[in-house]
Amino acid sequence: MSEIVLDVRGLEAGYEPGVPIVRGASITVKKGEIVVVLGPNGAGKSSFIKAIAGLVPITGGTVFLDGKDITAAPAHTMVRLGLAFVPQTENIFPLMSVEDNLKVACGILERREIPARIEEMYTAFPDLVRQRRTAAGNLSGGQRQMLAVARALIVHPKVLVLDEPSAGLSPKFVSMVFEMLAGIRKSGVTILLVEQNAKAALAIGDRAYVLVEGKDRHEGIASELWNDPVVAELYLGQRPLHAEKGGGA
Repeated sequence: MSEIVLDVRGLEAGYEPGVPIVRGASITVKKGEIVVVLGPNGAGKSSFIKAIAGLVPITGGTVFLDGKDITAAPAHTMVRLGLAFVPQTENIFPLMSVEDNLKVACGILERREIPARIEEMYTAFPDLVRQRRTAAGNLSGGQRQMLAVARALIVHPKVLVLDEPSAGLSPKFVSMVFEMLAGIRKSGVTILLVEQNAKAALAIGDRAYVLVEGKDRHEGIASELWNDPVVAELYLGQRPLHAEKGGGA
């Protein structure tokens, strides 16, 4: 996994001119990795990946996908370039059936490829098979996330970018979502993930970055960062994440 697929250098971005939310953040994502972006609330994590996906104006820095500069690429061209983004909310069409949601997502595929590709998504996400005629808005939270991810994967992306995929889900569905992401990585898809559930994300990740005030402040092997005191200080402003309560006043 040495080939760098996504290379973000000194990214600056924000919604208003002169008011940057992302302030010089840099990351690399290698082929076949799951890379996690962590950070406290308000750190600019979601704005960071939305800027990568072309949804937040970039005012500085560069974004390379497979060696191609996509910094100025419009959001609607990202799928053709190989980057699929799954937002935290409004990531499905609730009044459309599951199958129609998948068909709509097939826009860049050859027409003859679409039926087989939809069936491949049903094989990958068997919970959706029984719901194929159901309106997507009637799915459970976990099933909605499955559908949102299936819609992104159906076009064979090089990189799958997700914003808080476990947000608002019950513990059962949180586990389901992270198991799903681990399985997707095994299929060869590279994943960049913003997630507030640090423990669950680090458990499936290869590497992780901690963003604070819009800038990458720390990085390392995901399995090692859970017990890293620097992460505890940056992420929570307190002692290491694994430290037990008690032990005196």
